[in-house]
Amino acid sequence: MAQTRTAIRYAKAVLDLAKDQKSAEIVNADMKSIANAVEASTELKDMLLSAVIPVATKKSALLAIFKDLNKLSSGLINTLIENKRIDILGEVAQKFTELYNESQGKQVAKVTSAVALTDALKAKVLAKVKELTGKEADIVNIVDESILGGFILRVGDIQYDASIANKLNKLKREFTLN
Repeated sequence: MAQTRTAIRYAKAVLDLAKDQKSAEIVNADMKSIANAVEASTELKDMLLSAVIPVATKKSALLAIFKDLNKLSSGLINTLIENKRIDILGEVAQKFTELYNESQGKQVAKVTSAVALTDALKAKVLAKVKELTGKEADIVNIVDESILGGFILRVGDIQYDASIANKLNKLKREFTLN
């Protein structure tokens, strides 16, 4: 919890600076790249969390991996290293993107379904999200065959579970209670 608050503080500070310098969109692209890389690579996560790897090695590795970063993005890496907080780089990048999207009136809708969404279904989901929240959204489709059918929609704090697995669990609970 404390790391999340810290990550939000760093993300807000960088977003404010980026807005002042009119480079928020470019920094957002950098942050998406960083967040995706940290999420996808267990080696990168382990390096960031490692107390054994020297800070100078971490810094040079990060600047080599993310060599085309904006000045603010590389400044964030330097600041996190100086403050001994480089372990939260991925979380700061993720929070930055969330804050940036929020400031642009956008949000991310995560749709978990048993199969990949078609374009027609994506359009229906986007319409439903707009109806529920009044904001535009980007869709992230997560395929999870364990839900059997239907979908689970999560937008911010709102979750709508229309999965077959959920309905079966409700039926099971009803039968065991009676």
